[in-house]
Amino acid sequence: MNRLLPNLLMGAALALLLLSGSMYTVNQGQSAIVLRLGEVVREDVGPGLRFKVPLIDTARTFDRRLLTMTADNKRYLTSEQQDVQVDYFVAWRIANVAQYYRAAGGGIEEQAMTRLSPIVEDALRNLINRSTLRELAEAGRRDVTTSLVAQINRGAATLGIEVADVRIKRIDLPDDASTSGDSVLDRVYNRMRADRQEVATRTRAEGQERAEEIRANADKQRQVILANAERDAAKIRGEGDAKAAAIFAAAYGRNPEFYSFHRSLEAYRGALADGRSTLVLDQDSEFFEYFQQAQR
Repeated sequence: MNRLLPNLLMGAALALLLLSGSMYTVNQGQSAIVLRLGEVVREDVGPGLRFKVPLIDTARTFDRRLLTMTADNKRYLTSEQQDVQVDYFVAWRIANVAQYYRAAGGGIEEQAMTRLSPIVEDALRNLINRSTLRELAEAGRRDVTTSLVAQINRGAATLGIEVADVRIKRIDLPDDASTSGDSVLDRVYNRMRADRQEVATRTRAEGQERAEEIRANADKQRQVILANAERDAAKIRGEGDAKAAAIFAAAYGRNPEFYSFHRSLEAYRGALADGRSTLVLDQDSEFFEYFQQAQR
């Protein structure tokens, strides 16, 4: 009995050791592979409590979240043969854990970055070599970024890596070529601002020219409208005068004596309207015909 108890305790400890060696945990945001004597036997193991063969199998976990890689002062030539320094960053993640493990020498991140950097730099070099400074200043545009990421991913796929984004942080002249305090981006933005001002000036000039044309057309139409109105008014006045003359003629034909009397009264009213007029006329003048009749 005394010999059995130590054996039982040893067996329990061994069983517990084997049980603990057969379990491993994969956290959220991680993925795992299982190695058997250095060879991958299971890959892309998801989160949770997992089991493996103790003492023979080894589990390795890798972070599947986005990671970043940055690089500073990389020198390239633009299409204008301008030497520039570029700072950039890359957002990437592990897409294939087993492939990443093999390509990165056992999943060593530094070695993976050493192999990814030339792929990114070649893609950036191709972009910068065919671009001007102004186009590089707009390199954050979605279409440029999308094409750049697609080109990088064709090479990064062999490393089990997927690149999510690549952005240029800064573009500047090298220290041995810079002669002013302004960065290349500042000069590009100043050039872009000058171009926009030139476009604005040209647009304002075109607008002023168009405004003059509109005003000239409006003045022309105004003159035409006024001329037509004057013509119509003269026509109406002529018709009115003709009707008035016809009415007067009809009235004169009915009673010539009364018509002559009425015309004389109108003449008297017009001549003496201000009350201060003095008329010196012959007493036999026809103008006083009805005055003379009134005296008799």
